[in-house]
Amino acid sequence: MHLRLSVLSIKRTRLTLVLAAILTIAIASVAIAKPDLLRSNLADLNKVTPSEKEKPMPEFRFANNAPIIPFEIDIADAAIADLKRRLAATRMPDQIADTTWEYGTDSSYLSELIAYWQNDFDWKKQESELNQFDQFKTEIDGLDMHFIHQRSENPDAIPLMIVHGWPGSVAEFSKIVGPLTDPVAHGGDIADSYHVIAPSLPGFGFSERPNEPGYSPEKIAHILAGLMQRLGYEQYAIAGGDWGAIINRYLANNYPERLIGLHSNMVLAGPPADETQRDDVSEAVSSLRTARIAYMLNEVGYQRIQGTKPQSLGYGLNDSPAGLAAWIVEKFHGWSDLPQDADGDLDNYFSKDELLTNIAIYWFTETITSSARIYYENSKTPVVKPIEYIDVPTGVALYPAEIFITPRSWVAAAYDLRHYSLMEQGGHFAALEQPASYLNELNTFFRLLR
Repeated sequence: MHLRLSVLSIKRTRLTLVLAAILTIAIASVAIAKPDLLRSNLADLNKVTPSEKEKPMPEFRFANNAPIIPFEIDIADAAIADLKRRLAATRMPDQIADTTWEYGTDSSYLSELIAYWQNDFDWKKQESELNQFDQFKTEIDGLDMHFIHQRSENPDAIPLMIVHGWPGSVAEFSKIVGPLTDPVAHGGDIADSYHVIAPSLPGFGFSERPNEPGYSPEKIAHILAGLMQRLGYEQYAIAGGDWGAIINRYLANNYPERLIGLHSNMVLAGPPADETQRDDVSEAVSSLRTARIAYMLNEVGYQRIQGTKPQSLGYGLNDSPAGLAAWIVEKFHGWSDLPQDADGDLDNYFSKDELLTNIAIYWFTETITSSARIYYENSKTPVVKPIEYIDVPTGVALYPAEIFITPRSWVAAAYDLRHYSLMEQGGHFAALEQPASYLNELNTFFRLLR
């Protein structure tokens, strides 16, 4: 591969609270292999055991003088030919008759996706579309960080850093960068203009892979703060879901004075200590939360693996594009707002080009192993500054198929909550699955802060 440099009730029963705590821990990937934490709420997730405290953590101070270099994606023809050869040699496993997604990725869907990837998917076209965005690299904390930096022509635009998660990439935001930077051209209001910064997380996509331990969400938050400082933004807004939401929470915890506002579509907050706040949950949210807890109990196997043995997993996924596609596409199916049986057609929610562009970024950059390590680092790296209350204006768009549902009163107890919406449809990959509603939520919230 050649890369050319040339740019987040009703009163719960005891059982439900335990299930909620289990799911919370699974999602945050902090309490893997720590049964004593299973009854913790989210406020406890920042705690570490005495053994973890033995090694002092360094302060985060990043030099701010590395050059910012234009970057363009340019995957070599030989790498594309090698991919097609590997796809042609795929050995599909058997599947039990009359099943679809119950055991994991459906073989009939994956066979269709692999055939499309081999014969019809045009990487160079997708590469060209991604290269329409202004992209750069710069060194932060010894790592080459890749990022989109698309500036608006509106001088009153606010800087907005949008942070992806796993198994996502900057490609998740391809539908919203244009409307954010140039809303008028997309039928919007010029007042809703942003300078968009979309970094590839360390070890993801076109950013460099860390070669040492400790790159936890908190450390990555410091790196992203360093990136925004490098770009000259003294104050800026942040948004994101999945790991992006978790990283942004740490960023807000450490740098509240730098932030205009924090928007999240996967907001984390535990049950408040105050009983009135804890029980102030609508019937609709209570039912949704209970349903998602029950559903997600069977969906966290990947976290157990990635949080304990990501290296072993990496050998298979880094060597087999079919295996990589199966591992990633299962999450797009399971975490999107579609029926989770034979009636759920993923093609009705994402195009094959959209799915494969994201998967191909992991493939060509060989970052599936390094990206999975964030789960391990999150569970093993001590937190330097525990999170208590996020004193940054916060907006929440809660999509019904999100992997974790946090009631409004819980969020209000843990954040400076200014806006909270329970969306009618959509799931985990909101910017890609429901770009129009996601854009509307961003604009509705940030209008309060302009």
